[in-house]
Amino acid sequence: MDKRVLLPTDYSKNALNAIRYALDLYKNVQCDFYILNAFQASGYTLDSMMVPEPGERLYDMAKEASEAGMERLMGMVKLHPENPKHRFHTISTFNSLVEAIKNEIAKKDIDVIVMGTKGLTESKARIFGTNTVSVMESIKQCPVIAVPSNYMYVPPKEIAFPTDYKTDFKKSEMTQLVEIAKLHGSKINVIHIDKDKDGKLSKQEETHKQLLQDILEGTDYELHFLSVVKVSKGINLFIESTNCDMIAFMNRKHLFFGSILSNPLVKEIGYDPKIPILELNDN
Repeated sequence: MDKRVLLPTDYSKNALNAIRYALDLYKNVQCDFYILNAFQASGYTLDSMMVPEPGERLYDMAKEASEAGMERLMGMVKLHPENPKHRFHTISTFNSLVEAIKNEIAKKDIDVIVMGTKGLTESKARIFGTNTVSVMESIKQCPVIAVPSNYMYVPPKEIAFPTDYKTDFKKSEMTQLVEIAKLHGSKINVIHIDKDKDGKLSKQEETHKQLLQDILEGTDYELHFLSVVKVSKGINLFIESTNCDMIAFMNRKHLFFGSILSNPLVKEIGYDPKIPILELNDN
């Protein structure tokens, strides 16, 4: 089956950059790209009882602006080298971003979401950008790739994957990571963070480690052990020292990283993200 990639856009440069990243990342894959703009009408809130209807002036103005933006965007996308493996579909819909994404995942059976880490405002105080955080926090049906502002595409040859082996792994959760690694001949660097510094795993942790190795069989992977007090610092140092081109992590609430919003690693690199982040969900 062809790959189905959802590309949310607010028509910012960062969103366009993320679209270009997706086209390059999957250039050798038969793909359907669904470019989504969720628009809202000024004067209305999505949770109010008042919902604008097609035909109402504010709704029609917002829809026209969304469609005009999509037309301009597609003109820029077409400047990218043409690829016969890729097909494009555009969606302009009145909705919140998260709800619009959930609807399209259900209707189109989306495999992965690729989006920029900042919206129209480049506020340093925002982790990624509130839209990206909302999507990562709310969407559990498929992985999200967050692409930093102005990140120039390079094939992800070195991927960091931090884990503490506290929970088990499922093949279905790891599909996108394994696929990207095989597509690009990437090396997956499994980083075990040990805050106790003794390096010993419990029997259950050893079982989880073996399961992960079974899932990664057929890829180029290496197991690393880091003895650090601060998880985020250890991972950032590893990323810098090995020139990683992507970091992948499992978003399990209240375990190891906890929620993304309380995730010290994501907060730290989110203020000035340097490489794309692949967020995998437990399912």
